[in-house]
Amino acid sequence: MDATLLVLAAGMGSRYGGLKQMDAFGPNGETIIDYSIYDAKKAGFNKVVFVIRKSFRKDFESYFADRIGNHVAIEFVEQELDNIPEGCTYTPDREKPWGTAHAVLVGEKVINEPFAVINADDYYGTESYSTLIDYFRTQKDQDIYAVVSYLLDNTLSDHGTVNRGICHTDKEDFLTNIVETLKIERHSDKSITYPTGDGNASLTPDTLVSMNMFGFFPNYFKKTRDYFTTFLKNHGQELKSEFFIPFVLDQMIKNEEIKVKVLTSPSKWFGVTYKEDKPHVVKKIQKLIEDGMYPENLWA
Repeated sequence: MDATLLVLAAGMGSRYGGLKQMDAFGPNGETIIDYSIYDAKKAGFNKVVFVIRKSFRKDFESYFADRIGNHVAIEFVEQELDNIPEGCTYTPDREKPWGTAHAVLVGEKVINEPFAVINADDYYGTESYSTLIDYFRTQKDQDIYAVVSYLLDNTLSDHGTVNRGICHTDKEDFLTNIVETLKIERHSDKSITYPTGDGNASLTPDTLVSMNMFGFFPNYFKKTRDYFTTFLKNHGQELKSEFFIPFVLDQMIKNEEIKVKVLTSPSKWFGVTYKEDKPHVVKKIQKLIEDGMYPENLWA
């Protein structure tokens, strides 16, 4: 079975202070993406598509083509502000592209098979990729997508706020809705809150959240394109509006176009939002190497 890993790597790293997608975390200069691709290939994914910005395409191509080009097929696609449907417009004062759902859309021309979506700067764990491959192999209804969920408490940073997709499910573990929640913070008393128009709202540590690890079938592209056109008509003149994956899925679920199965993985997530997160991630990866999960030199 063919399956593609779509890596969202177009972020500019404003909170991190640089391109964290290219930062070294392993003992031989490995990035977090290297470990994600290694796990995905081991699980059965046979192609990787990088969503990047034109400004750093040369660096990405040079780095990853040399390191993994002999191990798995690679494609690069660019997410830019003007990648929009014909007839749509936007304010000329806007500078950044349109968010994660827009990033997935730019992969349409090179993906014709089931595909997983991940963030470039998040480590999802080996079992998460096997969970999605198993799902693709057994799911016959291509209007049923999947999301791999994690416990909120295991996805927070000690160095600032994070954005997470809060998952609400029914008794059969299908999403009833997914809400992109911004500026979630864990305080010194261990309470977890996020700002609302009226103050702060609380979340529990065991809240299920999406870390942008999804499983989609190719019909996702056409469905999403229609929503993107509507989004641009309503929000295209705004400077900072974003077309998030959770927003699109929530609308599709409410319109009864799709279902989304919430999958759980025994893997432990970790990632980098802030520069101060890096030592923790380096230590985690070194421990996985010592435990035999990865070779010392990943692509040797």
